[in-house]
Amino acid sequence: MNNKSEILRKLIKQKGAHIAPTIYDCIGAIAAQKTGFDYAFTSGFGISASQLGKPDYGYLSGSEVIATISRLNSCTNLPIIADIDTGYGNPLNVIDTVEKIINTGAAGIILEDQEWPKRCGHFEGKTVITKAEQVQKIKAAKLAAKDSGLVIIARTDARAKLGLSEAINRGDAYLEAGADVLFIEAPESRQELQEIANYFKGVVLMANIIKGGKTPNLNAKELEDMGYKLIVFALSNLLAVSKTMLDTMAEIKTGTNSKINNDFAFVDFQEFINIKKYQNLEKEFISSGKSYKHDVT
Repeated sequence: MNNKSEILRKLIKQKGAHIAPTIYDCIGAIAAQKTGFDYAFTSGFGISASQLGKPDYGYLSGSEVIATISRLNSCTNLPIIADIDTGYGNPLNVIDTVEKIINTGAAGIILEDQEWPKRCGHFEGKTVITKAEQVQKIKAAKLAAKDSGLVIIARTDARAKLGLSEAINRGDAYLEAGADVLFIEAPESRQELQEIANYFKGVVLMANIIKGGKTPNLNAKELEDMGYKLIVFALSNLLAVSKTMLDTMAEIKTGTNSKINNDFAFVDFQEFINIKKYQNLEKEFISSGKSYKHDVT
């Protein structure tokens, strides 16, 4: 079993809810670990925005997501749950995607039932594939996971178009197909959140909170009391960083950086990025003063 998957499975079995941030680059992955989180989710929304400069409208390819997950796993010890959208095709594509995701060291995946091209779960205009089609995708993911321990989170976006009853109905089917966690995206009221939790008592449930999104902005304690286990505040980092960057750019445009908040200085960032590790490596391998040249003979 993958070590990070094993850690995540043990975490899920512990009492209480477990909060996580979403990450979309290595700075976020390092920050999540330094802040003391136990695990993290990747944000397809954030990856699309930061790497492509485009909204979460299905522009990201599977290969781009896999490469990003690999980088994120390389710079943190935290178990990472990878957002793999729809699996990028039919069940055979899902198998291929999951096998490659396992090789990155990811601890889990989120697999959703939207039609491709998908879009952010809190956007309008979502459509979903049939329940039967998604059941086959989940079974394919389970087959590809083998003995890796990969945690499979089944996400349904059916609430938007087909109503809460159909979303709950799909949840039953996806759990029966082998999903470890259920994620009903974008409930539109506190009552709907409670109804989901009441119906799926004993099931590991995920809740996704986006400030300004379709789901009420409840705190973790409120969600835990309802029965939710995995709680993610999906876009908080992305929105905060984007606003800070805009403010900083505006200050630089005036011709100075003197008014920029200096609470996090150059020396602080060097510590954040663990510069001493690389300085020590440099001393070990380069301090002899020798010039290393490629042997072209």
